Amino acid sequence: MGRLAKRAAKPALILALPLALAACFGSGGDRPALDGGQAGGPQPFPDNFRSDTLALMRAYLNNPVGVRDASMSEPVLREIGGRQFYIACLHFTPRESDGSYKAMRERAAVFVNGRADRVVDRAGELCAGAVYAPFPELEKMTR
Repeated sequence: MGRLAKRAAKPALILALPLALAACFGSGGDRPALDGGQAGGPQPFPDNFRSDTLALMRAYLNNPVGVRDASMSEPVLREIGGRQFYIACLHFTPRESDGSYKAMRERAAVFVNGRADRVVDRAGELCAGAVYAPFPELEKMTR
């Protein structure tokens, strides 16, 4: 492969990476709906909520290294889209792309069928009254 071909291949690989990652997560039709469209009974308690949340946050954060002041609540049932799901609330301060730290963030990890499924950015109402405990595992994440 010539130099020019190698140069052209690198940007193509970089552009293909998000598509490949999206394929790993399946189409939107494969994800359980939070809008009440999913049939089924009560949600099971997420027994591995701490490790599942870490895996979810590793994918959610642009840079999982250097998180500070991390805390997490125990999962509780909350209504989302007319159905009950377990959610765990998170407080943390991520490192910005320039290396600085800004405001603390509040997010909610939503569990579907006992597994971490997604992160809700606007977690204010979902996390009202949450009781937080230190979550040092989030602060120790690496790439």
